Amino acid sequence: MIPYSVLDLSPVPEGATPADALANTLDLAQHAEGWGYRRYWLAEHHNMTGIASAATSIVIGQVAAHTKTIRVGAGGIMLPNHAPLVVAEQFGTLATLFPDRIDLGLGRAPGTDMMTARALRRSLENSDNFPQDVVELMGYFEDAQSDQRVRAVPGAGTHVPVWILGSSLFGAQLAAHLGLPYAFASHFAPAALEQAAEVYRETFRPSEALEHPYFMLAINVFAAESDEEGAYLRTSMQQAFANLRSGKPGPLPRPVDDIDRKIDPQMRAMVDEALRISAVGSPKTVEGRLKSLIGQHRPDEVILTGQIHNHAARLNSFQIAAESLRDLAAA
Repeated sequence: MIPYSVLDLSPVPEGATPADALANTLDLAQHAEGWGYRRYWLAEHHNMTGIASAATSIVIGQVAAHTKTIRVGAGGIMLPNHAPLVVAEQFGTLATLFPDRIDLGLGRAPGTDMMTARALRRSLENSDNFPQDVVELMGYFEDAQSDQRVRAVPGAGTHVPVWILGSSLFGAQLAAHLGLPYAFASHFAPAALEQAAEVYRETFRPSEALEHPYFMLAINVFAAESDEEGAYLRTSMQQAFANLRSGKPGPLPRPVDDIDRKIDPQMRAMVDEALRISAVGSPKTVEGRLKSLIGQHRPDEVILTGQIHNHAARLNSFQIAAESLRDLAAA
């Protein structure tokens, strides 16, 4: 059966607080573990009032502490915001506290705006050093050498699995060159999906970390008891994405009955194209859509996400998705 995982941004719904969002994250993680999800990943974003996972390594530690077996990690850490040694120390500490359960996905984008990037005391030019920073970071997880002047403590010898995240050919090429697993951000930037997957698979070079290419596909899921309810739940994400593209990010909006009254046709078309790698609707509809996406893109693993305003509805959506994937495997 193809492994399935969760990508959680710890969304802060309208009318709720970051404390509520983080409590919901812990609750969803515990349920996801019981539903058979392999990984639970969190993502780094800054200066966004609708996302509570800015201090990503801290949230990962809390999720790992409140679960038992599910792998927990970053999907991802935006490496241009950080010195590689600091990331190695953080994830080396996590791997020491929770052996063989921590993943580290690395992204090249800053995950924020230019003003916030400056507040992080990092330059956007750091993205140009991304390949070198990845190699440096991976080196800190290797066994320490006797003449090594700078070490990650904890970190050395933990061999934390590193993933490359991306939405373009750059990440695909880098992951293939380094022989690392590759996760594509198809849940919000699917334009280069087919080409990136092809480039990654065709140019992959085996490494000590990975013998064969390993490709993860990200899918939005808005599952409910009916197609209409699934579409209703999706309207929160549609509004949030439109607000982000309009330069007005905020808490996750409440769902609406008529999305066309909230978003003009041009913006609606752009949003729907960006979110087209989605499974929306009843269990039967979602199962069919997941089957189609998996058949078309042939991922080695899928990672599901879905920003849903109501926490109970979000739990239900992830449960339906897990049951759908198990049914596909059984069939």
